[in-house]
Amino acid sequence: MEIKVINKSQHQLPHYETLASAGMDLRANLDEPIILKPLERAIVPTGIFMELPIGYEAQVRPRSGLAEKKGITVLNAPGTIDADYRGEVGVILANVSSEDFTVENGERIAQMVVAKHERAEWMGVESLSETDRGAGGFGSTGTK
Repeated sequence: MEIKVINKSQHQLPHYETLASAGMDLRANLDEPIILKPLERAIVPTGIFMELPIGYEAQVRPRSGLAEKKGITVLNAPGTIDADYRGEVGVILANVSSEDFTVENGERIAQMVVAKHERAEWMGVESLSETDRGAGGFGSTGTK
């Protein structure tokens, strides 16, 4: 699949690191570092603008290394970039650690997965089919 993109950043375009990678790393495009104090959040610009085909979205997800080692996550994970959005891709980073975190220019801050999606059409009905789970809520399928 080809995606039209404008790269106004100082960095290379996002790319797959391996043949089997699902996501591409997004990099911070900053004039100066951003310091995220504990429990703070900020929109970090990437300098990337794109035109996704209709029927596709880009999902912005945390990087597991940043989450595990530094407590940095994408606040609205996964963030969705719709096919009709033409603005700069920004990443809402949140610091859920107890220490300050400095986002540096060029740092890999999130990963982006391009995914096909369907459009749903609601069909109002009076009842739904029965299942073994039924209306069981969170954790209702057990722990094993």
